[in-house]
Amino acid sequence: MPTAAWWFIGAVWAELLLAALLLRSGGSRSEETGAAAVPAPQALALLRGGRRAAVTVALVALHQRGAVAAGRKHTIRANGGPGRTRDPVQLGVHGALHRALALRTLALRPEARRAVDALRGELRGAGLLRPLARLWAARVLLGCVPLTALAGPFLAGASGAALAWALAAGALPVLAAVALLRLPDTTRAARRLLTGLRERYPLPSHRREVTDGGLVQLYVALYGDPALALFLPRFSREGGLLDRPREDDHHRPPTHGGPPR
Repeated sequence: MPTAAWWFIGAVWAELLLAALLLRSGGSRSEETGAAAVPAPQALALLRGGRRAAVTVALVALHQRGAVAAGRKHTIRANGGPGRTRDPVQLGVHGALHRALALRTLALRPEARRAVDALRGELRGAGLLRPLARLWAARVLLGCVPLTALAGPFLAGASGAALAWALAAGALPVLAAVALLRLPDTTRAARRLLTGLRERYPLPSHRREVTDGGLVQLYVALYGDPALALFLPRFSREGGLLDRPREDDHHRPPTHGGPPR
């Protein structure tokens, strides 16, 4: 194999290792400052499931105050003012409901996007999300790994068996780069926080076990669809909040205590 081809293989591994170092998250700041206060449900939802999850929890809080309701064809509509809240995400989501919107569309409206992006910035500052500059730098490096592994041997003049060996040598770092690209941008501290809260607040078997609206928001933030189906089955189904609404939900009697909402 030409010596230059080995240089390209070395460059591939260097790109991969540098990207891994950029993605490495210590979470020291969040461990020092985050133990005293648990983030709001919208923040926890953002850490667990991204923008859509944060908007969903905001809608749950607004629905509990009667500020939003399910619209036609799996949409959400405003149902009066936002109520007495100063939460920026809830205000942004409610402000985006100039008309009935599907959840996917609502999450992309400018008012909701700005509010969620501001919350994302706060979580980055708290060490629960990776710094944006490091995240993008790592993704650029990871995107260069397959290009370098594929183009390098050809540029080095490798051919025949040498070319096959060079391409095979680059296959492992390419697979590792693909795996790293799929990592969420949450830090270890954020994942530990979510795991600890799930251990502390396991999802109940019956919704009548929980009467506090704030706890309902927390369960939806931590568990997503299972909590929505448990605590707010009708609103979630008719409003299109569930990722995969069941077709037979319209004919299935409620299995938990109390009338569906």
